[in-house]
Amino acid sequence: MSTPKPSRASGGPKPSKPSRASGGPKPSRASGGPKPEQPAQEPAPRMSTGLRVLVHVLLVVLGAAVGVAGALLQSAWFPAGLLLSLLGAAGLFYGGARALGARSGAFAPGVGWLLTVLFLTTTRPEGDFVFGSGASSYLYLLGGMAVAVMSATLGAPSQPGGLAARLAK
Repeated sequence: MSTPKPSRASGGPKPSKPSRASGGPKPSRASGGPKPEQPAQEPAPRMSTGLRVLVHVLLVVLGAAVGVAGALLQSAWFPAGLLLSLLGAAGLFYGGARALGARSGAFAPGVGWLLTVLFLTTTRPEGDFVFGSGASSYLYLLGGMAVAVMSATLGAPSQPGGLAARLAK
């Protein structure tokens, strides 16, 4: 046999909560109710087209300079030089993306870096070359390309308003 369930003192139906549409009270934050709405962030002011092109050209030149410096540094002091070269490239790529607020900010120095490094891998008619055939050179080439892709992917928000707009409900 089953035991009888205790009844309500009033014996009537379960009281309903007032709905928000009927003008009932809003639940407080302490009760786990909805959080108050925060104002949307205004997008950052856009740069003029001429200034944006100038910044991209500057980033390509900086990418080329970081590529040359990294090529010389990674072979001079192998473990620390390689790490320092890749960190310098990562700082430029990620910083360019954050400064411009777009993935093209990482793409521009990445192009300058890649073209310079590829140019330095070729041998000259005299037989001189910058990159040897050791593991350090290959790690620098592949690591720099991976850092450029990661910086372009992670460097800038994909939506206006950034992460707050993406997570808002």
